[in-house]
Amino acid sequence: MASLRDKRLFLLDMDGTIYLDEQLFDGVPDFLSRVRETGGRYLFLTNNSSRGVEGYIEKMRRLGIETAPDDFLTSVDATVRHLKRHLPGKRCYVFGTRSFCDQLGEAGIPVTTDREDSVDVLLCGFDTELTFQKLEDACILLGRGAQWIATNPDWVCPTWYGSVPDCGSVCAMLTRATGRQPVVIGKPRPAMVELALERTGFSAEQAVIIGDRLYTDVLCGVNAGIDSIFVLSGEGVRADIEKYDIHPTWVYQNIKRVWEDMR
Repeated sequence: MASLRDKRLFLLDMDGTIYLDEQLFDGVPDFLSRVRETGGRYLFLTNNSSRGVEGYIEKMRRLGIETAPDDFLTSVDATVRHLKRHLPGKRCYVFGTRSFCDQLGEAGIPVTTDREDSVDVLLCGFDTELTFQKLEDACILLGRGAQWIATNPDWVCPTWYGSVPDCGSVCAMLTRATGRQPVVIGKPRPAMVELALERTGFSAEQAVIIGDRLYTDVLCGVNAGIDSIFVLSGEGVRADIEKYDIHPTWVYQNIKRVWEDMR
């Protein structure tokens, strides 16, 4: 059995794991300090494509945590990597926020929000600016044979008042309407973990992913061959382990309990 105290690279989900909306969970500053004290590194991983890294840096600052751009890996990073490797130069219709579109453009991806603009790829992310027009455009593009990529399969995004539909739920609507299925890039696919290992130089044995969802966070660890921690502070509940038949290495009530076991 692996030991939590031997881990040096901690890959942290954010929504439901580190915070919920504008509430930082107890124990987070202590946990982050402990990782640094042991010579380790943490990276914040998120499937949420609706905001850029600058938005996360500002949010973490509001919550009392100072971060830098290289402390984050998002589904947008993994999506850019996929597009450049497998679909270089292809024009993407961006079904997502203005921030998502800007991030892709800044990374050199040809983007558009006009369905008549020689679209090769329908690219869906978590869209907090969703309109019916985008749904209609997506159906038309899929009917025309555009390739379909989704940043993440999350059904919901947690908020202080409950949950809202995330990218996976919207994609399910489009699948019902068109019969098409997207290629999913973010968690639970292993690309984000692979990027993290490449950037930090740590081995898979030294890494652990922590999150509140079995079907994205924990399964990402399984698919990438690293250990995982399932925290019960967000969407997931212990009964989900049997429901999804996805088994984390460890289960903790929250990040504070993880920190207590690392002392």
